[in-house]
Amino acid sequence: MPTPTPPDPDQPAREPAEPNHGQVMADAGTTPEPGAGAALTHRQIVVIISGLMMGMLLAALDLTIVSTSIRTISDDLDGLSVQAWVTTAYLITSTISTPLYGKLSDLYGRRPFFLTAISLFVVGSALCGFAQDMYQLAAFRAFQGLGAGGLFSLALAIVGDIVPPRERARYQGYFLAVFGSSSVLGPLVGGFFAGADTILWVSGWRWVFLINVPIGIIALVVVARVLHIPHTRRDHRIDVLGAVSLTLMLVPLLTVAEQGREWGWGSAGSITCFVVGVTGFVLFLWAERRIGDDALLPIRLLGNKTFTVGSTLNFIIGMGMFGGLAALPLYLQIVKGHTPTESGLLMLPLTAGMMSGSIVSGQFISRTGRYRIFPIAGSVLFTTGMFLYSTMDVDTSLVVVGCFALIFGLGLGFNMQTLVLAMQNSVPPRDMGVATSSATFFRQMGGTLGTAVFLSVLFGSVVGNISDEIARAAADPGSAFSRALADPAVVADPDNAPIVNLVKNGTGGGISIDDSSFLGRLDPALARPVLEGFADSMHLVFLIGAGVLVLAFLFSWFLPEEQLRTQSGLQARAAAE
Repeated sequence: MPTPTPPDPDQPAREPAEPNHGQVMADAGTTPEPGAGAALTHRQIVVIISGLMMGMLLAALDLTIVSTSIRTISDDLDGLSVQAWVTTAYLITSTISTPLYGKLSDLYGRRPFFLTAISLFVVGSALCGFAQDMYQLAAFRAFQGLGAGGLFSLALAIVGDIVPPRERARYQGYFLAVFGSSSVLGPLVGGFFAGADTILWVSGWRWVFLINVPIGIIALVVVARVLHIPHTRRDHRIDVLGAVSLTLMLVPLLTVAEQGREWGWGSAGSITCFVVGVTGFVLFLWAERRIGDDALLPIRLLGNKTFTVGSTLNFIIGMGMFGGLAALPLYLQIVKGHTPTESGLLMLPLTAGMMSGSIVSGQFISRTGRYRIFPIAGSVLFTTGMFLYSTMDVDTSLVVVGCFALIFGLGLGFNMQTLVLAMQNSVPPRDMGVATSSATFFRQMGGTLGTAVFLSVLFGSVVGNISDEIARAAADPGSAFSRALADPAVVADPDNAPIVNLVKNGTGGGISIDDSSFLGRLDPALARPVLEGFADSMHLVFLIGAGVLVLAFLFSWFLPEEQLRTQSGLQARAAAE
C-alpha cells in the first residue's frame, strides 16, 4: 500500500489531547505506550529521551575519557606504538555490529537491543579495567565495541521513530547537553584517573573503564523503566550470510591498514588480507542482492541518491575526523607537554564548535525545512580546520590551537546530525533503523580505516623524523642541543641517557617511543629535537586528513534537498500500514 502524502510541512503534527486506550500514565514512572499512529506528547517524548540519554552518555563519556588517558595507559603497559590496536579493535567491532543492531531493531523492536547494547558495553568495560597488556586491552575493547555499536545508532533511530524531522531541533538540545557534559567531565575524570597511582588499591587508569560499570547499571534500570514504544513485527529472514561476509570484508582490510607498515604492503600477509577483504566485499554484495528487503543493507537503498551521497559523506568525514583527531591529544600531551586532564580541556573549543554548529543548523532546519547548505558549508570549515592543524609546531600558541579546533568543530556540527536527518527522511519508515545505523556504520567504517592508517603514518615516520631532527641539532655546534651535550652534568644525568646514547652510538638504539614518559625527564634542550620530530609526523597526518576531507566538500554538492516529513517514523509507518 503506498504511503499517504505527508501533511503540509507548515502544519506540525498535533499532539493528542488525551492518551489512547491502554496507555500507562507517565505519573506511574513509565512511558505511556501510544497507539502506533498517535503523535506522542512533549512529556512522553522527554521521558523516552531521558532513557536514551543515559545510554548515549556511556558511549560519549567513554570517548573523551579514553582519548585523554591513552598515553598514560600505553606507557604503563609499555605499548604506545601499538595503541592503534586498542582504538582499531573497538572501532572494528562497533562498526560491524552497528548495521546488525539497525536491522534487527527494525524487525524485533528497539528496546531489547538497546538494553543488550548497554549490557555488552558494561561487561566489556569491566574486562578492560583488568587488562594486563596492550593486546589484552585491545581484545577487551573489541568486546566493548559490540555494545557501543548499538548505543548511538539505536538512540538516533528511536528519536526518528518518535519525533518528526521538522520538530527534531526542539529536542536536539537534550543530546547536545549529554555531549557537552561528557566533553567537560571526560577530560577531568579521565585525567584524574590517569594521574592517580592507585584508587582503592587499583591502578588509577583502570578506573577509566571501571567507572562505566555503575553508570551502565543505572542506565539499564532507567532504560528498562521508561523505554516503551510500540512495534509491529513482520515476516522476515535473518541475513546471516550478509553478517558473515561483512565481517570477512572488514576485519582483514582494517587489519592490513594497521599492520601493513610492519609487514610490508607487498608482503604475503598484506596480499592475503587484501584478497580476503575484496572477496568478502563481493560476497556481501551478492548476499544482500540475493536476500532482498531482508538484507542488512538493502541494495534498493543504494538507488536512493540522498542515502548514497549521505553514506559516502559519512565515510569520508569519519576517515578524516577520527584519523586526524587521533593525533590531536598526542600533540597536546607529547609536543606541548600537557597532562591528560589539560589536553582534554584544551579540546573544549572543538566541542563548543560542534554544539554551536548543531544548534544553529537544527534551528534553521526546523524553521525552513532546508538542510543542504550545511553539509557544503561544514565541509569547507572542517577541511580548513584540518589544514590549519597541519601548520602547528612546537611553538604554536594554545590560543591559536583553540581557534583551529573551534573552526573544525563548527564544520562537524553542521554535518553530523544533518546527514543523519537527511538519510532518515529519504527512506521508507520501515527502514528507519537501517538508514540510521547505515549513517553511523559508514562514519565508523571511515573512522576505523582513518585511525589505523593515520596512526600507522604517525608511528611509521616519527622515529625517522626524530633521528633527523637530532642529527640536524647535533651538527650545529651553536645549538642549545650541542651546548647541552657538552655539559658534563647533563651527560652524566641518567634521565638524559636515551638521547646521549643515541648521539654517541649514531643509531636508533637507546630511544623507544613505546614509553614516551622519558620526555618529561629529559633536559629541555635535549628534548627539543624529539618534540620537533613528533610535530613533523603529526604535520603529515593532519595534512593527509585535510586532503581526505576535500573529497567531502566535492561530494556535498551532490546531496539532494528533499522536503522534510512532518510525521514521526511511528506515525508514517502506521499510515503506510
